[in-house]
Amino acid sequence: MAGSREAIEPDYIIQRVVSEFSCRVLWSEGRPCLEFQQEAQLAQIAEYVQTNFDVDLLDVFFTAVESLPVES
Repeated sequence: MAGSREAIEPDYIIQRVVSEFSCRVLWSEGRPCLEFQQEAQLAQIAEYVQTNFDVDLLDVFFTAVESLPVES
């Protein structure tokens, strides 16, 4: 029934992703970029977006980048 779903605003999807996962959204020239912790987390987020909103992760986010480790 994916064809019968109404279009969902990317801002709503971004909000849901940030509330469900330990990740951040960085903005570059007005476009959202997903910052994730590990490759496994990226796969979980991509599956969540596909399953719940029937869109590809990169249709919502301009790009996805792995977090850099914090230097001490």
